[in-house]
Amino acid sequence: MPIQRLTSAAALLVALLLAAPAQASPDEAMPAANVTASQPLLGPLPVLNPAQALAQSTLPTDVDRLLNLDQVVGAGSELRQALVSLAMQLRDIRYVRGGRDPSIGFDCSGFVRYVFAHAIGLELPANSASQFLAGLKVRRNEMQPGDLVFFRTGRRGISHVGIYLDNGRFIHSPSRGKSVEVSSLDEAYWAKHFAGARRPEGIARNG
Repeated sequence: MPIQRLTSAAALLVALLLAAPAQASPDEAMPAANVTASQPLLGPLPVLNPAQALAQSTLPTDVDRLLNLDQVVGAGSELRQALVSLAMQLRDIRYVRGGRDPSIGFDCSGFVRYVFAHAIGLELPANSASQFLAGLKVRRNEMQPGDLVFFRTGRRGISHVGIYLDNGRFIHSPSRGKSVEVSSLDEAYWAKHFAGARRPEGIARNG
């Protein structure tokens, strides 16, 4: 090939190379517009740790839908608010016989004892029968949020306890295979076994 023709071809090749758009290197970020649905934007979600979530949580967003805290009146309203708020945060913690802590689970008296100790610093007796003997007797039509409701579910005396909310509803740790939940005193089972309500001295003294 003549030198002149080779030089012209080389010049044309150089011109084409200079005119071609530069390609991004593999390490450069892909523009957002080029991300397709097949390319996930997020990695795997972290595993939820209920105990850690509880420790970092604030007042639950749905407490006001269950209980209008603005209507809890009297000198003890702040204590009652604290009790209900913490109790509601503990929903879905599993039932464990003898359980006293959310990281493990609760039985009925362990749940009540934990709420009172951590919400208002009041230590209650260790089991439901002893808790029934503490505090003042409350008539059913005079129950207020934070009062304790008791049941006879077995053959011997008091065997279950929960924390009263409003409109006949209470929160408790029911039994094996279940978790902390809200129930109604009007449900057939609970209505049949209801034994009465008590107001622990710590909130009785404050209204």
